[in-house]
Amino acid sequence: MEALLVKEISTGKNWQYEPKWDGFRCIAFRDGKTVELQSKSGQSLRRYFPEIVEAVLKIKATRFVIDGELIITIRGEPSFDDLLQRIHPAASRVTKLSRETPARLIVFDLLVDEPGTAIFEEPLVNRRQKLERFAKKYLPKNATIELSPKTLDASMAFNWLSDSSVRLDGVIAKRLDLSYRSGERDGMQKVKNLRTADCVIGGFRYASRGKVAGSLLLGLYDEDGLLHHVGFTSSFSEAEKKELTKKLEALVKPPGFTGNKPGGPSRWSTKKTSEWEPLATKLVAEVQYDHFTGGRFRHGTRFLRWRPDKKPKQCGFDQLK
Repeated sequence: MEALLVKEISTGKNWQYEPKWDGFRCIAFRDGKTVELQSKSGQSLRRYFPEIVEAVLKIKATRFVIDGELIITIRGEPSFDDLLQRIHPAASRVTKLSRETPARLIVFDLLVDEPGTAIFEEPLVNRRQKLERFAKKYLPKNATIELSPKTLDASMAFNWLSDSSVRLDGVIAKRLDLSYRSGERDGMQKVKNLRTADCVIGGFRYASRGKVAGSLLLGLYDEDGLLHHVGFTSSFSEAEKKELTKKLEALVKPPGFTGNKPGGPSRWSTKKTSEWEPLATKLVAEVQYDHFTGGRFRHGTRFLRWRPDKKPKQCGFDQLK
């Protein structure tokens, strides 16, 4: 079951709200001594999360299917980078990480109950009641698998979004009257916690075609005054890119970034796409982002506006705390 990204979640008596966790979607299947963990794309996650397999096997019910999110927290905050490290070909590496940074499965739906009865065609209101009974009976002593909170109060869900002390990916809203609609988005909505940051433009890349700017390379200063590359933004129209190219070419000047620099060619990029032009550190832009992990924006950011009122040296990592 998929979620539709919206700007504002629906409200009313027919909706249930849950935290949106920053992790890997995972459906866990248990049939006797057999356990399978399935990703959103239908791929097996079993070999990458042996501690989750072990935790599922510890549940005294022997036939069930649960839907949830795999997360890893470091010092109380979700770490998507640590999840990504689990997708590793070496079993010894996976085993080591499963002990050092163990994952948890946050469960929010029950598709097959403990007698082995398929209930995914029942409305969510019924499935949630059965899930809560399942969790109360089988999960109290399971430190690795836990029940996700939920509320029918939209104002509480909005508080989750605005509470900076709760590091959520966003909020999910689900229709109480609908069955589990696999592959569909009409029964579930999501609103993401988007944030903004002021960044220095430390360089740019030309587009793959034509002599126009394709993306701006974003930088933030550390406490030692080094400018580190943290991501990019490319949300400009073709007309805007042509005008922007003139502005950028007039500012080309090394070194651009004095700390971490944009990466070189890899198996995903060509020599051309890895080339970049350094800029004098004079431009500041405000961008919108969803996640900042491992010293970088995980996804491309959305350009909001130029900030000529802000000095480049004011654009530090401290604003992201």
